[in-house]
Formats: sequence, structure tokens, C-alpha cells
Amino acid sequence: MKKLSLLFLLFLGVAAFMQSCDNSKTYAEMKDDERDAINAWILKNEYEIISEKEFYAQDTITKGDQFVLFEESGVYMNVVCLGPEGDNGTRLGDGYHTILSHVVELAMQTRDAMFEVGDTLFANMNVLNTQYTMYPEEYKLTISGNSYSASFINSRENGMYATYGTASVPSGWLVPLKYIKPGRTQSAEKVARVRLIVPHGQGTSQAAQYVYPCFYELTYNLAR
Repeated sequence: MKKLSLLFLLFLGVAAFMQSCDNSKTYAEMKDDERDAINAWILKNEYEIISEKEFYAQDTITKGDQFVLFEESGVYMNVVCLGPEGDNGTRLGDGYHTILSHVVELAMQTRDAMFEVGDTLFANMNVLNTQYTMYPEEYKLTISGNSYSASFINSRENGMYATYGTASVPSGWLVPLKYIKPGRTQSAEKVARVRLIVPHGQGTSQAAQYVYPCFYELTYNLAR
């Protein structure tokens, strides 16, 4: 009887293991799926992808639906508006800066029981609840040479900090700050604005955990 019990338990263990293998993917496979999702999104929206060399040849601006791919991070960026001062403005230098951002975060890949491709995962602009537009995400940006880091200042309800449980600002959000020229403005037409495709390694803690990319529209305003 004891031998039969052990064999039964062994059978259950093997069955559970096989089921786990069938229902899960390796990290490499998940990254391949993510890459396919990004390519599908680009194709569907008819974006033109340009290289960093082409981007610099255009004085670090994008035209229309052009997205520059930054090879090192895997982030794609489209510059909608450089900032309130346009070409006469300056980029942020070394030191500390308080940034206010309005954001829309869209899922670029379906995650069963969580969300589907195209779902809004987070938004504080252009949503039905207009009070969100009153509360941008506020974070402290630190620049030291080519090093950029940032942490959310507040943990208010419905904010990014509270939603994702970390004060760390997604690394992908910081990529545009090397090129745009944020200032202080209340004009929706003049505020620094970009569109981004952000892979999981440059995204939120949840994106990193479940390996999926996100599409962002982001504004950058100086608080003071």
C-alpha cells in the first residue's frame, strides 16, 4: 500500500510538472512574443522607424509618425512637441528638477485575466473623470552627466506610485529628457510631449514582471 501511495504521488508530481510546462513560457519566449507585439503595433499604426543616426541628422526631432529606435534601451520615441520654447529652449542640465507629467499608458499585448491589447492601464489625461487632469504625476529628476534617475514624490490614490507600488519612475520615461526642452506652461499645445513604445525592461514593475510592452503619451512640465 505504501509503495502504491508513493507511486501515486510521483504520478501527480509528474503530471503537475508537465501541465506547468504546457502553460508557461520561458523568458526568452516571452521576449520574442513582446518583440512580435511591438512589431505588430508599429505595422498596424503605420509608424516609420528611423535609426539614431537618422534622428541626429534631423537635429534630434521626428517628423509626423516617425519613431526613433534607441538600440541600447529598446525604447521608440516620437517627439510631438519639444517644449514651450521650441528650438530656442534649452535641455535640462545637471542637478535636480521637479517634473510634472500627464500620461496615458496603453497595453500593447494581451495578458489573460489582466488586460487586452489596447486597454488603458493608467491615465491622468484625456479620460472621462476630468479630475485626473488636475493631478499630474510629480517626480524628482536627478541628472548627472549621462545618468538620469527619478522618483515619484507623492503616493496619492490613483497615482503611478500607488498603482504599481514603487516610487521608481519607469526608465523609459527618462529617455526623452536628453532631447526635449521642458519649461513651465499651461498650454496643451506648447508643453513638451512625446509618444513612446517602452519594452518591459524600461517600463513599470508590473511590465517587468509579466514581460509586456506599453505605449505612452507623456507630457513634461517643470514644477518650479
